[in-house]
Amino acid sequence: MLSLTGLQAGYGAGPVLHAVDLAVAAGGVHAVVGHNGAGKTTLLHTVAGLLRPSAGQVWLAGRDVTGWPAHRRARAGIGLVPQGRRVWHTLSVAEHLALAHRRSGAGDWDVPRVLALLPQLATRLRHRGGQLSGGEQQMLAIARALLGNPRLLLLDEPTEGLAPGLAGQVRDLIGQLAADGLAILLAAPHPELPVAVADRFTVLTAGRVTTVATGPADPHRLRAALAPPAAPGPAATPDRSGPGGPDWTDFLPAGR
Repeated sequence: MLSLTGLQAGYGAGPVLHAVDLAVAAGGVHAVVGHNGAGKTTLLHTVAGLLRPSAGQVWLAGRDVTGWPAHRRARAGIGLVPQGRRVWHTLSVAEHLALAHRRSGAGDWDVPRVLALLPQLATRLRHRGGQLSGGEQQMLAIARALLGNPRLLLLDEPTEGLAPGLAGQVRDLIGQLAADGLAILLAAPHPELPVAVADRFTVLTAGRVTTVATGPADPHRLRAALAPPAAPGPAATPDRSGPGGPDWTDFLPAGR
């Protein structure tokens, strides 16, 4: 479904990603694991079209989409769940869902199907985004992305700040979506969630691929791969694409 070859990206003259190769199959979960600043969010934003690569190619379902803007990639089937959820605090859950569905047009995912998958949202339709718990905001962010009818779902640290029980719900949801045939690219700073859901693993260190594994993965190997190197290499430009970075709202699917 997704193939990246020699992908390089950064901010201004500062590189963050260095010749990244990666692939995600339909129905597969590929986890990108790395410490904060390793380039995970930059990678996802480059796939989503929020950041233009300086080199390399992005292929989606056999089409070269490297030069496509974010809204066109969304229509082609890429959905993004950003780090930190980024729901609108003044809009109700119902308004979030109506906006996402109206912009996405027709497709397999509609509001009733999303609410059947995420029934806790059905009891919060009149609540504003700012009134939701962190777990409910995460479910709303996922619902919003699904209403764009993606073939590839990008999840940026989806269990960040969640209690273990809520993190487990997100984990189970990822497995269910993959079982339904969705391709998932997941970014996480620690190996626990990736080991539970992913079948392929890439470790990023300072924007470079340092370890590649096919599941089931050994969590001890992933932790060892995340250990600081004995002798640090050249400093990479920090990953600045988290909160306060590119405007992810450009990635909401435009109407057809």
